[in-house]
Amino acid sequence: MDGNGRWAKRRFLPRVAGHKRGLDSVREVIGACRRLGVEYLTLFAFSTENWRRPAEEVSFLMDLFMRALEHEIERLNANNIRLKVIGSRERFGASLSERIADAERRTATNSGLVLTIAADYGGRWDVLQGVNALIAEGATAITEEALAERLSMRYAPEPDLFIRTGGEQRISNFLLWQLAYSELYFTDKLWPDFDGVALEEAVGSYQGRERRFGRTSEQLPEALRRD
Repeated sequence: MDGNGRWAKRRFLPRVAGHKRGLDSVREVIGACRRLGVEYLTLFAFSTENWRRPAEEVSFLMDLFMRALEHEIERLNANNIRLKVIGSRERFGASLSERIADAERRTATNSGLVLTIAADYGGRWDVLQGVNALIAEGATAITEEALAERLSMRYAPEPDLFIRTGGEQRISNFLLWQLAYSELYFTDKLWPDFDGVALEEAVGSYQGRERRFGRTSEQLPEALRRD
C-alpha cells in the first residue's frame, strides 16, 4: 500500500494525513473484495525496514494500528471477516500485542473474507523463521512442503494476484516465497486514491492473463486458455 506520504505532500499536508486517508482506502478495498468474492486479502502495512522511518512517524503508525484494531473490530465481525496479523511482534509494545491477539481471537470463528495484515513483516524474515523452526524440530532435510507449513501464511493458498500502488515496480521483501507464481500488477495510483474501481481494474487485468505454471498453452484446459 504505497504512496501515503506522497499523497499528503502533494496536498501540502503532513505525512500522517496520508496514512489516515490510506485507512479509508483499506475499508473501500475490503468492501470491494467482498463484492468480488475474494476469499483472502493480505495488506502490507508495515515492513521490517519501515522501522528506519522518522521516530514520530513510526509512533503515529503504531498508534493508528492500535486505534484501527479497536474501532474496526465490530465492523469486521458484522461482515463475517476473519483477521490475521503476520510478522514479528518483538518490537511491538505489550498493549499493541495484546490488542492484536484479542482482535484475532474475536474474529477467529468468522467464515468470510480472511483479512491478513502484515506488520513488522519481511519475506526474508519469514523464510528464516520457518527454517529455524524446522532446525529446532530436528529436521535433517528440508522440503518445500515442510517449509511452507511453517511460514506465516500457511493457513492461506498462495496469492493469485500481487498489487503494488504508488508507481514503484518491485516486491520490496513481501511474501517472497509465496509470490513465486503470482501475477504482478503495478499502478501509478497512490494508495489513498486506490478504491473499489481501481481494484476491479486490477482484477480485470488478472482475468485476462494465462497462468501456465511451466506448461504450454496447449496443455491447459480450454477454459483456462487466453487467445
